[in-house]
Amino acid sequence: MDQHDQQHHDHSAQNDSSVGYASPTEALQAPPEEFVYVAALHTNTGVEQPDFLAVVDVNPDSESFSQIINRLPMPGLNDELHHFGWQVCSSACHTNLKREHLLVPGVKSSNVHVINVANPRQPEIAKVISGDEIKQKTGLSGPHTVHCMPGEIVVLSMLGDANGDAPGGFAVLDAKDFSVLGRWDEGGSSAEFNYDFWYQPRQNAMISSEWAPPNVINQGFNLDDVIAGKYGHSIHFWDLAGKRITQTVDLGTDGLIPLEVRWQHNPDSETGFVGAALSSAMFNWRRDNGGWAVDKVIQVEPVEVDGWPFPVPGLITDLVLAMDDKFLYFSNWLHGDLPSTTSLIRPTPG
Repeated sequence: MDQHDQQHHDHSAQNDSSVGYASPTEALQAPPEEFVYVAALHTNTGVEQPDFLAVVDVNPDSESFSQIINRLPMPGLNDELHHFGWQVCSSACHTNLKREHLLVPGVKSSNVHVINVANPRQPEIAKVISGDEIKQKTGLSGPHTVHCMPGEIVVLSMLGDANGDAPGGFAVLDAKDFSVLGRWDEGGSSAEFNYDFWYQPRQNAMISSEWAPPNVINQGFNLDDVIAGKYGHSIHFWDLAGKRITQTVDLGTDGLIPLEVRWQHNPDSETGFVGAALSSAMFNWRRDNGGWAVDKVIQVEPVEVDGWPFPVPGLITDLVLAMDDKFLYFSNWLHGDLPSTTSLIRPTPG
């Protein structure tokens, strides 16, 4: 399951030993969300205030519907919060951990904030893992994507090494006490860049994508850096148990800066999607003769906008699959729209 998009709906169940859903079908039967958590940034705005986690009321029957009902500021400045996730998955049915902590990384500071949401309307900071500690124990910086993994651990994709250069890798936290355990890719990553990742246990597979190292990102986007090869354009398929890359696919100019990756929710699925931001293209991966094949399935055309020196790309920044795998939604950040499609979802086994 996607712990970014599928929060645990039955909050009373968080007091039980079982915290997860047995299947995507069971998750679909859960009641609607009452609120969501949103990362809000002041980083690089000129406002000298901390980034904060906003709690937004999404219950249409509530008097505060669509409003921010609480703000939790981070303890420092210039974290640049991006993605965040739970310390235990919504599909984790064999653990005594309660699903009541969010891990909220700061890409720029490399700090990781442990947020206690036992009181979901009033989250509190339980612990801050300093970027210096993470660098010392893993040799990595720039935490981005957070995923719980089997063995009661949390894995974070890291954009760079301790100095902010490529390559990055994957850091591991203990999901019980949030201590830094080291690197998931113990031998080091052979991928030039890192960004998002997603795994499929029944396929013994993981996929990772590419952005750029912190020292490039922190300077602001420059098209010349893309031309100079400082941004990624490949995706990597991993042996999940062996923690090693088995295949790399270069998406070329059609796949510049591939960001979010999503497997289908069906646990037997052999397919998923990745969106290339700068090229504004969507790719589908699938099993093929023991390896992996990747095809472009959507191309968002650029549009002419007054004041821009070149046609404006859609800039696909995020995507999500419906829990039944019948709909694919993605965001065109610069175009300001949210396309959806049903025609590109490949059938899953069974």
